[in-house]
Amino acid sequence: MFDIKDLLSLSAVPGVGANRLRALVSHFEDPAAVLHASPRELIKVNGIDKKTALSIARFRDGKKFADQQLARLNRVGGRIVTFWDAEYPDPLKKIYDPPAFLFVLGSIIADDAYAIAIVGTRTPTTYGKIIAERFSEQLTGMGLTIVSGLARGIDTAAHVAALKAGGRTLAVIGSGIDVIYPPENKRIAERIWRQGAILSEYEMGAKPDAVNFPRRNRIISGLALGTLVVETTETGGAMITASTALDQNREVFAVPGPITESRSSGANRLIKEGRAKLVERVDDIVSELRTKLRPRLKTEEKRIEIPLSLFERRLLDCLGTEPLHIDAIAAQTALTTSDALVNLLSLEFKGLVKQLPGKMFIRL
Repeated sequence: MFDIKDLLSLSAVPGVGANRLRALVSHFEDPAAVLHASPRELIKVNGIDKKTALSIARFRDGKKFADQQLARLNRVGGRIVTFWDAEYPDPLKKIYDPPAFLFVLGSIIADDAYAIAIVGTRTPTTYGKIIAERFSEQLTGMGLTIVSGLARGIDTAAHVAALKAGGRTLAVIGSGIDVIYPPENKRIAERIWRQGAILSEYEMGAKPDAVNFPRRNRIISGLALGTLVVETTETGGAMITASTALDQNREVFAVPGPITESRSSGANRLIKEGRAKLVERVDDIVSELRTKLRPRLKTEEKRIEIPLSLFERRLLDCLGTEPLHIDAIAAQTALTTSDALVNLLSLEFKGLVKQLPGKMFIRL
């Protein structure tokens, strides 16, 4: 529709944020026309005051900024998707303050409109990590896209599980797309832009400053039909994502955790205050969003009952979401340690149990 250099130039004007940028381009239909407009013409646009109009009319550094940004973008093989492009995610267009454009590594497809965000603490418990992986894998298996923020902990677990399941995942980061943070996730990021996309509203070269992350959270929730909070403290960043989701009139879900665990306090509080729906399994999310998800959900196959021996059933009934040591398992099931291990191995092959370090086991 227009030259992306002009849009980048306009975005560099002090005081011109995403909302004003969208308003200006929508009014003049071309960012070049905005840059050449007089202050008198500019103040006719809703939200543009005299100070901002003068800043636009007098701004002269935009071309240099645009050239630098595009050079950086080309070096990493990225591109820009604007609010006016067909590729721009439709759910994100509907929030109060969508970005005027996104820097993108990878691809955004129409089916990404059927997405669920999974967020949580950077320092999860074993329980939280397993839960995030389980929900991500199962939602991916239904043909849904997983959205998260590429942070350590729950975010990483959700992305990796989606990748392993062969599904799509979108990572919204709080830096330029050429500054992957945390650095240990660079390989994961490379896999993500092959099976989805890395997205950011921040300029190329932008550092992962702490102030960036709360604002980027509105994009995470804005891309998704619902946000799942797995583990977070009451002051964690996932609480901000939950709040933005509610402000955007999107569904919020939370996995309950032990009342003695501070990393579950945020999720438990969301449930207690009625701000999030308690979920124990993927079906709880799907049933709430079934009408919106129906066009995308893969044909549900009849569940095949996995045959279990008497001992396997006894062991499965003994296990839960908290890791349990083999000695405790043997004592509770009245089995010898060796018999318990043999049958637990069988359950692990059937995908019903997972062994953790230290001969600890957990039910999946």
